[in-house]
Amino acid sequence: MRTNQTKTVSPEESARQAANCDEVRRLLPEKKYVYIRTFGCQQNEADSERMAWLCEKMGYEKCDEPERAKLILVNTCAVREHAEKKALSIIGQYKHVKDADPDVVIGVGGCMVTQGHRADKLKNSYPYVSFVFDTGSLHKLPELVLGAIKGAPRRIESCGGEFIIPEGVGAKSETPHSAWLSIMYGCNNFCSYCIVPYARGRERSRAPEAVLDEAKTLIANGAREITLLGQNVNSYGNDADLDCTFAELVRRVCSLDGDFRVRFMTSHPKDVTDELIEVFATEEKMIKHFHLPLQSGSNEILRKMNRRYDMERYLTVVEKLKSAVPDVSLTSDIIVGFPGETDADFEATMDALRAVRYDMIFSFIYSPRVGTPAAEMDGQIPHDVSTARFERMINMQNDISRERNERFVGRTVRALVTEVSRTDEAMLTGRSDSPRPIHFAGDAALIGDFADVKITRADTFSLIGEIENK
Repeated sequence: MRTNQTKTVSPEESARQAANCDEVRRLLPEKKYVYIRTFGCQQNEADSERMAWLCEKMGYEKCDEPERAKLILVNTCAVREHAEKKALSIIGQYKHVKDADPDVVIGVGGCMVTQGHRADKLKNSYPYVSFVFDTGSLHKLPELVLGAIKGAPRRIESCGGEFIIPEGVGAKSETPHSAWLSIMYGCNNFCSYCIVPYARGRERSRAPEAVLDEAKTLIANGAREITLLGQNVNSYGNDADLDCTFAELVRRVCSLDGDFRVRFMTSHPKDVTDELIEVFATEEKMIKHFHLPLQSGSNEILRKMNRRYDMERYLTVVEKLKSAVPDVSLTSDIIVGFPGETDADFEATMDALRAVRYDMIFSFIYSPRVGTPAAEMDGQIPHDVSTARFERMINMQNDISRERNERFVGRTVRALVTEVSRTDEAMLTGRSDSPRPIHFAGDAALIGDFADVKITRADTFSLIGEIENK
């Protein structure tokens, strides 16, 4: 029997960091601002919300311009080289803020800095960065900020491989109606292309009671949509003796009182159980959108990726989902140009897209990650070949996406109104079971509430509708 060896922040450590928060409040002016820049996935966004919560405890208010801030935090991503380079470029731009005000504190955290060569680069090439902290040291943010304010030497904070769960660290969201809820951290899969197990450590599941308590708090604070997060969310509990499967945890969250809906991501095909499909299909609060990363349609490439399923297993899961929820919205992740990918391997991926008919895919050209097995594989694909394949795939998927979106025309859907449209200030944006945004005219007072929207038009990347009068 597995026993839960997961460590959480101790009460003593929590008290110490609370005292550090109080000291920062005492040392700094009453009015001070923090600017947080986030790169990467939903888990990074959730981590940034925890950073914002700690900053609030230190007396900082969030602002949208780094030039106004006394504290600048950059939460980095390491999944692709482009994200790392962009983060480094942005960090470089903050030098002028530090030059204008030497009292500004700049901290860099997240997945990128868990890589030794990137931490060394920050240390040696970015002397104006006050401190660096990895994904296992987030709870120490008050200590790091206090040290920087007091003029302590620059600090590179590492958890030393002892990744813990930051229980007791809350979250501060700018959109409390849409909430991230991390139910586990880390990953045990070691896909050959992926840096996550090295950047975030092994799987660590939170106790179900802690998850439910946080869900209740989110609901009480106005959450109308809760997304359960994990690098491999449906392996929840496999690392510990919790007497609670992921499916059971989803059921318990859905059973809480309140008018809200539930999503989860990201699922691994090998861990999709019949129990989970049954809960997904029958719980009324479940949003009928299932994100099921494929990565490649070639069994040979899947083997090289160490994905631990083949296309037969994957398509069996898809058929079970479609049987249980005939109108399910399926999305996926696809990598093009993995080492050794032949024309036939790529065509197998195209065949998979035709067979499954996803509502939407998140697609990427393979990016070598230092320290992963795939980076050392023979058969690295030339960029022009990968790009040509990528463009072919996107063009085909766009046609499929538009066709899939057309099925909503004429329907009335219940959508959570999330924001004013980013492309037309006269419109609102909402989300329903479809992963595509829905744009419609309405009063901004509706943001954070549900509305019945009749879909009148489908585009490739969005749905257009109008609020139905009751």
